[in-house]
Amino acid sequence: MSAPDAQAPKPPPSAAEQREARLAAALRENLRRRKTQARARAESPDAPAPPGSTPDQTKAQP
Repeated sequence: MSAPDAQAPKPPPSAAEQREARLAAALRENLRRRKTQARARAESPDAPAPPGSTPDQTKAQP
């Protein structure tokens, strides 16, 4: 005899569950994009600094 919940059809997700799933997916995608941007910035240290960042104090000033 099989478990009663093994093959039972699931009801469609509610609007709140759908919204939560969309937000979770968007958050994951945003995190991936930000990680990719951070890796690119780390690989090219000579690139101009983004607006609002402080200048690097370790470089010699002319």
